Amino acid sequence: MTESTVSDSTASKATVARLSQVSFSYDGGQTWALDHLSMEVHAGEHLCILGANGSGKSTLGSILSGATAPDHGQVELMGRAVCSDNPDQGRQIDAEAYRQARRSIGMVFQNPEDQIVTTVVQDDVAFGPENLGLPRQKMLSCVPAALKQVDLQARMNDDPTRMSGGQQQRLALAGSLAMNPGMMVLDEPGAMLDAAGRQEIQSILCRLTAQGTAVVHITHLLEQARQADRVLVLDHGRIVASGRPDQILTRQDLPALVGEPDQNRPTQNGVSDTDAKTAVDDHAVPMVKLSDVSYSFPDADSKALSQVNLELAAGQTLAIIGRNGSGKSTLARLICALAAPDSGSIQVAGLPLAGPDRPKAKHLRRQNLKLLRQRVGYVMQYPEHQLFADTVAQDIAYGPHNLGYGPEQVQQRVDDAMKLLGISDLADRSPFELSGGQRRLVAIAGVVACSPQLLVLDEATASLDPQACAGIIRLLRVLHQRGVTIVMSTHADREALDLADQALLLEHGKTLAYGPTTQVVERYHQLLATDATEQVADHTQTDQKPVSLLARLDPRAKMVTFLLAMFTAFAISTPAQLILALVVTVGLFAAARAPLRSILNSVKGFLALMLLLALFNLLVTQTGRRLAAWGPFVLTTGGIWVAVLYACRFMLIIFLGALLVETTTPTQMTDACESLLSPLSRLGIHTNEIALVLSLALRFIPTLGREVQAIVEAQAARGGSIESGSLSQRLHAAIAITVPVFAGALRHADNLSRALDARCYEGSRQERTHYRLLQLGRMDILFIALMALYLLALLLHPLF
Repeated sequence: MTESTVSDSTASKATVARLSQVSFSYDGGQTWALDHLSMEVHAGEHLCILGANGSGKSTLGSILSGATAPDHGQVELMGRAVCSDNPDQGRQIDAEAYRQARRSIGMVFQNPEDQIVTTVVQDDVAFGPENLGLPRQKMLSCVPAALKQVDLQARMNDDPTRMSGGQQQRLALAGSLAMNPGMMVLDEPGAMLDAAGRQEIQSILCRLTAQGTAVVHITHLLEQARQADRVLVLDHGRIVASGRPDQILTRQDLPALVGEPDQNRPTQNGVSDTDAKTAVDDHAVPMVKLSDVSYSFPDADSKALSQVNLELAAGQTLAIIGRNGSGKSTLARLICALAAPDSGSIQVAGLPLAGPDRPKAKHLRRQNLKLLRQRVGYVMQYPEHQLFADTVAQDIAYGPHNLGYGPEQVQQRVDDAMKLLGISDLADRSPFELSGGQRRLVAIAGVVACSPQLLVLDEATASLDPQACAGIIRLLRVLHQRGVTIVMSTHADREALDLADQALLLEHGKTLAYGPTTQVVERYHQLLATDATEQVADHTQTDQKPVSLLARLDPRAKMVTFLLAMFTAFAISTPAQLILALVVTVGLFAAARAPLRSILNSVKGFLALMLLLALFNLLVTQTGRRLAAWGPFVLTTGGIWVAVLYACRFMLIIFLGALLVETTTPTQMTDACESLLSPLSRLGIHTNEIALVLSLALRFIPTLGREVQAIVEAQAARGGSIESGSLSQRLHAAIAITVPVFAGALRHADNLSRALDARCYEGSRQERTHYRLLQLGRMDILFIALMALYLLALLLHPLF
């Protein structure tokens, strides 16, 4: 069905995108994500695309943004025919037209983490303008302006990989805004944002359309669609409705708009209670109890949670609310024992997880964890981190299988969970081929199949259509009536809050209110009404940190001198050289004001290896005076000196490398590498691409680390042996995660390539400008001179 209703004002505007009879399939034509779809987008128009999960919304957004070409049909973007079906010449895709069109189209992905390409907020926003070749003076104004629009100007020097999901969505939007696109395509930009954040997004979109920018907004939130100029509803890859919001959103014949579950979903009476576990009978014993719990992330200057107290009786429901970055997800992980608090005590399902009552013996702690996994279910914020099996049915079966149920019981639990969530038709499909909303339903089904006593959900209804949201709320109501205790973090969704017996309001990791839901929600609304300028001023004071002398140096000066110092450490052979090197290293640490604890944590694996090497040299080297003997091993004065020398050499290398990484951002390293390698460009070597690969590698390594951690946590949360099994079981489980980790790496790599396309990176064929300029100053020259004197003294000492 094509568009039938378009306002005269919209129709009179220039067309920025036109699709004609477009079809797209992910499985070679067996099913169609888009099926003969035709539509137009006009300049200055705010178009909202609605539809049930899996209806083809994200696929349509990808085609409109120029990231994907359809299998059939004609596509025009920004006045260019980029794709067409020619009866005589067959399928024609104009790569150059696509390239030019993408320069005028901004895209915000459904998962913002995949769109981040650097590790500094302002550098990430500048990446697109650099690829467009914007003059630096223009970037110096447009980058801060874009950050101000999304209220991130106070965090422009932060690491985006350590931000909350909502903050990352703001950053992804800022990165597109800085490119000043003619059309913006946004895929669920408010899914992880609080109410204030969603309203800010709407304000930004209104300003864009007023400036003549076309906005294509994919969303499940009907309140956002009401503010659009036009609404388009998809169902199974076809347009089933199109027109003004007042014409479309009042219709009751469109499942994507109606918040009531359909008749095929079972009612409470139709749910099998045979395998359902009830909560603990003794309601005097709290299911969840936290006392003065505090937690800090590694390398963080402030606490993620501070002195949090709560007590939840068995069978009750708790809603954790708060703005993005308030600590909701962190609290959920602590309750599920996926992280340990810095201080305070935690008791869950009658098991002491932290505090003075926690078992001291390691085997007792593992036994506690094993019991906890049988009683507690956890649904993560990002469902793709929780799915790792080949098919939906296998993934749902993972938890019941670990709990020791027989094949028939496992299958029954899988069938019941899929029926309860309305996803029985997805049983044989790969979880990674599903939409974001469908993956969330599968993740919830995998936890529900384990029949937990306590269910912890982190933003359970994010990215779900109204019908699926209603189904989740109904599911939670059924579980509540069964006696299951529920802890859910939410952005104060009304339907979810109606289920809560009590609520906890967090702000910057501190408890602002705790008690009856209505009172806490009222306090939350008061918080959201706080003057935004006061918030920005407060954040600015909090986030401003003094920059050390070493961090202010030109990265080229640091890279060259540090690498030389690390290399010449192998030339140390006398006590005088060793003392000189240690004094200089201590001086560098003092100049850097580096957090020694953080650096020790980052290099502790290397230090353990260094100690083993020192012990080997201590017992093998037999020069000098003999001091003691143990069988074939002899301790000598020469052995002690060699052990100390080798240990100190490697310690110097390790700590200098760690200090370089601590005081130099990956972006600075990339720029320094490109500058130092620039003479090679005369030989035809693409040094800018080498530098970009280095930057992406530095960005990608932490992502893979988080992917491994997420898969480990997902398997542990569903009773996997990787956490609490025997040594052989844990080794076997560790080996087993290599396949999902590899699949996750490929998925991230693919998403990263899409992000580069969306940000108009074209490799050696383009002339990129630079947001940051490298320039050696007096302090840099002085530093180079002092380090040169040190290196000369170190190398020339043996001659005298």
